[in-house]
Amino acid sequence: GPAGAMQAPELRAATITRNAFLCCTSHALTTEKQEIMGLLLGRLEELGPGAKVAHVEHVIVMVRKDRRKDRVEVSYESLAKASGMADKLQSATGRECRVIGWYHSHPHITVLPSHVDVRTQGQYQFMDRAWLGLIFSVFSSRGGVGVCAFQAVGRPNAAYPDGTEWARQEVPLRIRGGGGGG
Repeated sequence: GPAGAMQAPELRAATITRNAFLCCTSHALTTEKQEIMGLLLGRLEELGPGAKVAHVEHVIVMVRKDRRKDRVEVSYESLAKASGMADKLQSATGRECRVIGWYHSHPHITVLPSHVDVRTQGQYQFMDRAWLGLIFSVFSSRGGVGVCAFQAVGRPNAAYPDGTEWARQEVPLRIRGGGGGG
């Protein structure tokens, strides 16, 4: 039935290189007036059927199209451009490289994804069930930078805008040293 049509998220864990982590963090710290965003490049490691680990190795900083300060989304044209860049990196390094997720910042607010974030994440997962979402919380009263890695879990529910009720599922994230700049 329709319940079976919901695709289960596939990520069991994620890693990000220290360089990529610093790129996201410094990008997030460029403004406290609005959310920034970008795309994550790297590779997926297969653990078994429907179970993967995302390894983030490079970051593509995106220019905001939508000027409303709390709206973040990736245009198809940006995705296509990012894919082209991933192909180039793969040719240059001989290592698998593709677009595996997105990141955005939450200035002054909790690191947890909003309802809109979770729904956006769910829509990306229709393209790729291992798509990773990262949120960097900056300029919070606690100071420092918070990070949340997540996927979306959808349940059919007619009361919701796209007929789906989305909930977040956090993904364990580990920062790895060295290698893979960008």
